[in-house]
Amino acid sequence: MANPTILPLTTDDPPSPTPRVPAQVDIPVPATPASFNFKAVLQRMIQQNASDVHLKVGRPPVLRVNGDLMSLDLPPLKPEDLKALAEQIMTPKQVKEFAEAKEADFAIGVPGIGRFRVNVYQQRGTIAYAMRAVPYQVKTATELNLPKIVEDIALRPRGLVLVTGVTGSGKSTALAAMLQHINDKRHANVITIEDPIEFLHRDINSSINQREVGADTGSFGVALRRVLRQDPDVILIGEIRDTETLEVALKAADTGHLVFSTLHTTDATQTINRVLSFYAPHQQNEVRFTLASALAAVISLRLVPRSDKPGRIPAVEILINTAAVRDQIRDMTKSLDIPDLIKEGTVQYGMQSFDQSLMQWYTRGVITYENALFFATNPSELALRAQGVEGSSDTSWDDFQRDGDG
Repeated sequence: MANPTILPLTTDDPPSPTPRVPAQVDIPVPATPASFNFKAVLQRMIQQNASDVHLKVGRPPVLRVNGDLMSLDLPPLKPEDLKALAEQIMTPKQVKEFAEAKEADFAIGVPGIGRFRVNVYQQRGTIAYAMRAVPYQVKTATELNLPKIVEDIALRPRGLVLVTGVTGSGKSTALAAMLQHINDKRHANVITIEDPIEFLHRDINSSINQREVGADTGSFGVALRRVLRQDPDVILIGEIRDTETLEVALKAADTGHLVFSTLHTTDATQTINRVLSFYAPHQQNEVRFTLASALAAVISLRLVPRSDKPGRIPAVEILINTAAVRDQIRDMTKSLDIPDLIKEGTVQYGMQSFDQSLMQWYTRGVITYENALFFATNPSELALRAQGVEGSSDTSWDDFQRDGDG
């Protein structure tokens, strides 16, 4: 069969931000399965502002638009379509990795269209792909509708900052915005360890060195063991996957570096508990003291469908490691009560809960009441707040129940 007709793929930086394909342009797509046009599918993806595209045998390409899956009106894909695609977009090393592990991660750039994070895996004995669009231009925290405190956290001199959420909640995008803010405001040496590199950063005021596992370093472990010898001010670790990664992150943060990483946890409470769960019971006391000292903040994200226009907006929970938070993390005799600590720190430290964030977007007419309840941590409390029922002494919700932009 004929190979797919696509432009050459490259992982090099584009010469300039790539223009989006105008939505009104009708991209011609061949109508026969034998002429699967990968480039045209990616163009359709960008046209419809989809976050992901899924390719598997027996189904047409599927896009994820505003969180929902939708199939393109194209013929079902055949095994030879996806095998030919692998031969074009994968390096020999990636082909070898896929042959051994039955899955591989990497990033590609398609000139004139965009950059994409790719996971290729095997299912039912055939190749399948999940590809995520990665913008060339990093958005600011303001453009992403993140709270102002996120930029303040990015400029902290030291500490561990964990950005958390389920898959597809915007963790990498938020981290990229924070790194870009550092690049704009600080003269820092930044080392990132990613698998794969997603957002490409160019030096502005900081020196940003991006290392990709497999291409620039043998493994996360090898890179982490060397990172403190590279004179970093800021370290970004793509994801905390194991105890070794966590220990390096804690050590670096505890010795005066600013460290960013991600965890697949749903909120600040689960994040603290997940970090502690990496260690055996007899190590709990020691790791609690280390975490209490090293942690700077936890930023947790949930993307909520907008009601005012197409798209999604982040509900954000923020925990700042204040003296009260440190004391509770250290104390093994008490269970964590993060929600109360966030409530106590809302006015003074800029902390906020998911429910406060959701109330803010609902009050401003950005999300529906039903979605506010659906994504809330405590729907019954949020429902009472929406109805105007609140404790007279609790002022922590005041800024989240006002109309307008202030």
